[in-house]
Amino acid sequence: MPSRPVREAINAILLLLPALLILIAFRIIPILLSVRMSLYDWGMAGPRSFVGLGNYLEVLKDPMFYKSLLNTGWYIIFEVPVTIFFSLFIALLLNQRIRGLSVYRTIYYLPVVTSIVAVSVVWKWLLHPERGVFNYFLSLADITGIRWLQDPRGIFQLILGSHGNNLPYALRGPSIALISLVLMGIWKALGYNIVLFLAGLQNIPKTYYEAARIDGASRFKTFWKITWPLLSPTTYYVLIMSSIAAFETFAQVWIMTGPPPGGPLGTTKVVMYYFYENAFELWRLGYGAAIAFIAFLIILCLTILQRLVLEKKVHYG
Repeated sequence: MPSRPVREAINAILLLLPALLILIAFRIIPILLSVRMSLYDWGMAGPRSFVGLGNYLEVLKDPMFYKSLLNTGWYIIFEVPVTIFFSLFIALLLNQRIRGLSVYRTIYYLPVVTSIVAVSVVWKWLLHPERGVFNYFLSLADITGIRWLQDPRGIFQLILGSHGNNLPYALRGPSIALISLVLMGIWKALGYNIVLFLAGLQNIPKTYYEAARIDGASRFKTFWKITWPLLSPTTYYVLIMSSIAAFETFAQVWIMTGPPPGGPLGTTKVVMYYFYENAFELWRLGYGAAIAFIAFLIILCLTILQRLVLEKKVHYG
């Protein structure tokens, strides 16, 4: 009869086995097959020829890949910090003793459980240049002519006026069309982050706030010295997950922009859509797999960098 430690190890393996099998079948094996595919000139028809790192070298020489990477970077820079700021602000409001609190929490969480396809279609109509709600309210303030999803001009280009037309693409900033996608992304992501921040706020002992009130600390000082440090683990998690989710943006680009998607002039073509375009529209499966694996490596490097830079500033106590 096996000893007790051996029996416990066997029981642990049996308990983990279903999850491990699912992980291997639906994560590990597809990743390995994708890496293998990226080493071939792999199309829908015809022979498949081994090209080694040829697809990766072609991706790294492709100007459109760098353009899509820049667009993705602009999306992350403008979407993630704003989402975190408003999520925390609303969570602080909802953490108060107010009437109908559960109703407000439900309302803010509704976008999270709504289909991204349905949300994208609704926002496409909201941003319609002639019949959209956004432009209707702006017209009341004599602001007209904004073509949200059709305007390729960068925001820095617009700020500088005629001088901005001479800026290189990388310095023009995100296009108006990309900012439109950012607005939708912020609205969609708020609810999930609010729930996380609320959970973090409710885990802070009330005795800390009572001591701060006795010491005569202002609300801002209480937030800065107590709430913000003790929320750092939650903020750290939200930052990493929001950055990954923003990097993987695809559906709203495919539904809301174009034709063709990724327009106007490629200013909303992000990395995930560029992968889809090559793999499933041009049927360059090997090339698309190389793009996907490079994107995976970029996400991994960004996550490790965030961990190295921010983890020392996270207070778990």
